Amino acid sequence: MPSLPETAPGCGEPRTLRNRLDLVAHGGGNWTIVTKTSSFTAPKGVPDYLPPASSEFVAVRDGLVHAARLAGYGHIELPVFEQTALFARGVGESTDVVSKEMWTFADRNGESFTLRPEGTAGVMRAVIQHGLDKSGQLPIKLCYAGPFFRYENPQAGRYRQLQQVGVEAIGVDDPALDAEVIAIADAGFRALGLTGFRLDITSLGDDTCRPQYRELLQDFLFGLPLDEETKRRAAINPLRVLDDKRPEVRELTANAPLMIDHLSESAKAHFEQVLGHLDALGVPYTVNPRMVRGLDYYTKTTFEFVHDGLGAQSGIGGGGRYDGLMAELGGQPLSGIGFGIGVDRTVLALREEGKPAGDPARCDVFGAPLGDAAKQRLVVVAAQLRAAGVRVDLAYGGRGMKGAMKAADRSGARYTLVLGDRDLAENSVGVKDMSTGEQRQVPLDEVVGVLREALAAG
Repeated sequence: MPSLPETAPGCGEPRTLRNRLDLVAHGGGNWTIVTKTSSFTAPKGVPDYLPPASSEFVAVRDGLVHAARLAGYGHIELPVFEQTALFARGVGESTDVVSKEMWTFADRNGESFTLRPEGTAGVMRAVIQHGLDKSGQLPIKLCYAGPFFRYENPQAGRYRQLQQVGVEAIGVDDPALDAEVIAIADAGFRALGLTGFRLDITSLGDDTCRPQYRELLQDFLFGLPLDEETKRRAAINPLRVLDDKRPEVRELTANAPLMIDHLSESAKAHFEQVLGHLDALGVPYTVNPRMVRGLDYYTKTTFEFVHDGLGAQSGIGGGGRYDGLMAELGGQPLSGIGFGIGVDRTVLALREEGKPAGDPARCDVFGAPLGDAAKQRLVVVAAQLRAAGVRVDLAYGGRGMKGAMKAADRSGARYTLVLGDRDLAENSVGVKDMSTGEQRQVPLDEVVGVLREALAAG
């Protein structure tokens, strides 16, 4: 084994204890520096979700997914990374997502992969790859939840690893389906108790009117004193310029022609029918002609849910129709519509309204055994309660009564089971109501049923 160097490679300082470094030898005399005390932190812009606050995140995520389940959407689990070309073609090379925000890397064979920045392109790839579009069961209705990745400047509600719930309905071009997708998101928010949001909606036209509008908009933009980067964007996808958030650009484009004023008869009829279905469903909305979503694949119906209480990062979800995406990715020319909802931003919106979601309590029942024999019996009682769907935890580690009751308080349990040697001899257990402090003795053989009834009664 080679001897330790007096100076840590690349450090320029003597190898002393105060440096708190270990030098681990590898073959060929190479050395790796390993810190002895952990200084690791989560990557910048990547939040941790820790109890008890994580219960809020879980409740929001599961609540939004539940709204989709009620409408017949099946679960799809997607890879966290895909071939870079999938997003470049599907999302659009002119978008900020592709040009500025993707986490892209080469594997050991030199092939380029990207951490998924959004869900629709991956869903469409999976549908094509596995032939779901050829099953004859249209529309294909799918939902998903998980992390997505954008290289952005982190701030409140804007993370580099963001959590989303999404739905996609593929294969049928029906205004009623557009309305259903939008209504699912609306229902998900309201089921969580969120009220202070609005729905902005518009139409981005179809293949029969977009080319003419594109030319009209480019003629307008090329006549403006835009910087070179913005001119380049106008040449690739002029709609992106209308989405520019810089005040000087917004002022220059204030009088730009709008797509909604140049819709074809078919696109106009489609949009009017979508609005009619939303009216019938009682989903309120605001037509926003200047709204442009950040992805290139959107056509016809396009929408965004906004919560003004969040400041600059006011969008909490959105989506639209993407009728040309499947064909662009090599599949059949089938239509589709979907949305992505930000779980993190929805949590922040609920907090803004003073309506936290979820139950921070770790369990419903906590066991406080006094002695080994009591612990052995409470372990069995806990297993029986868990089998009945009750959340149960125990005081482990030989704690005394005081320590066990402190642990019960911290757990948020509604009831605590107190079991000692005398209780065992009498075949009973103390059941303490943690909200009132009252305690009563219950036969051990009956405690599971008694607790189930008490918890069900609220």
